[in-house]
Amino acid sequence: MSQRLLTPEAFLQRAANCPVFDARTPGEYGQAHIPGAYNLPLFSDEERHQIGILYKNQGKETAVLRGLEMVGPRLTDYIARVREITDSREILVHCWRGGMRSSSLAWLLETVGYRVALLKGGYKAYRRQVQATLAAPWPLLILSGMTGSGKTELLQNLRRRGEQVLDLEGLANHRGSAFGAIDGLAQPTTEQFENEIGAQLQTLVSDRPIWVEDESRRIGRVVINDNLYKQMRKATVIKIDVPRERRVERLCIDYGNEAPEKLAEAVTNISKRLGGEKTSATLQAITNGDISSAAHAILDYYDKTYLFGLKQRDPQRVVMLTPTPERPGEIARSLIELSNNLPAELKPVT
Repeated sequence: MSQRLLTPEAFLQRAANCPVFDARTPGEYGQAHIPGAYNLPLFSDEERHQIGILYKNQGKETAVLRGLEMVGPRLTDYIARVREITDSREILVHCWRGGMRSSSLAWLLETVGYRVALLKGGYKAYRRQVQATLAAPWPLLILSGMTGSGKTELLQNLRRRGEQVLDLEGLANHRGSAFGAIDGLAQPTTEQFENEIGAQLQTLVSDRPIWVEDESRRIGRVVINDNLYKQMRKATVIKIDVPRERRVERLCIDYGNEAPEKLAEAVTNISKRLGGEKTSATLQAITNGDISSAAHAILDYYDKTYLFGLKQRDPQRVVMLTPTPERPGEIARSLIELSNNLPAELKPVT
């Protein structure tokens, strides 16, 4: 029975309508996987380790026979798992390099009537495709502004108005500052973060601007791919200039209901940069429920950091927008109008 092999590009196109099953171990899958794929491990992490030792010490035949002994009693479990997940009779399967794990699983599923296509070169080939996607030129337009300017909400409004948006903080499950992890969401690995970015970029087109929030290279524990970050640093920046008092008001709204101990922990994490005296004053303000004073103290640090980063950019590629007290939807409309009327040398291009 011949098995169909698909290039990573064709595989991902089919994945939009077919379930993807990852035959690698739970540990491999947990490290990173194709977004939306289901883990259907042929072996556990420990079993794969044992087979690897056998292969090295006693050769392929011994390792394969031991693998068959492990897998044999579970054959019906694999089929039941697929049926539990999907009613589709067409499915996609891959492993690490497109070897025996995926081909064996495909053989089993084809035996009971599934139409299976395999990823040529496996997950390793998919990762090369992700790296190529991140290295490709993209028409990025950077939305910038000091902490508390409401950039995330503006990106959401831009998306609702039909603009293309790459939401890095959303993909990273982190708000991007020392307070970014307060929501308690688990962050992906950097490799999975890259996979998610690659998947989102593949849904966008290269002849329209892609809005991206201004970020440092590290968002919590994950790191933005070097090629993509270089593009972000060279892209045109639209900086929204929001008065400090309005930014403090927003921070009070965003964080005012958070547990004081979580806020205190976040302040402690940046205590070396705040300095001992300011850290003590900020922690006392949090204890007293004075979130406004705490926000002012924190902005002293973040505003300086932001301005330092802004100075590293080409000033000729920074465009200012000073919104009057408008709703986010109205500011988003002003951003779109401004981007549409940028001079040719500042328009994002690929």
